[in-house]
Amino acid sequence: MKCYEFQSKLCTGCKTKECRYWINHKMSGNCVIVGAKKNEWTLQDIGNVFGVTRMRICQIEKAVLTKIRKKIAL
Repeated sequence: MKCYEFQSKLCTGCKTKECRYWINHKMSGNCVIVGAKKNEWTLQDIGNVFGVTRMRICQIEKAVLTKIRKKIAL
């Protein structure tokens, strides 16, 4: 069982800060995976979690989508 599956079932906050999915966000159990499954997040919500603006999150989203489209087109 993966750590986010374990945390999701127990409904406890993850305490393993070394985990690649760990974020400092109590409402999502400190786990990106759990938070994404439980909530519909706006760009503003994501920006608040990571301490950046919603516009920066939008820029990152566009860059990621561009990279994915390039990979798919190959």
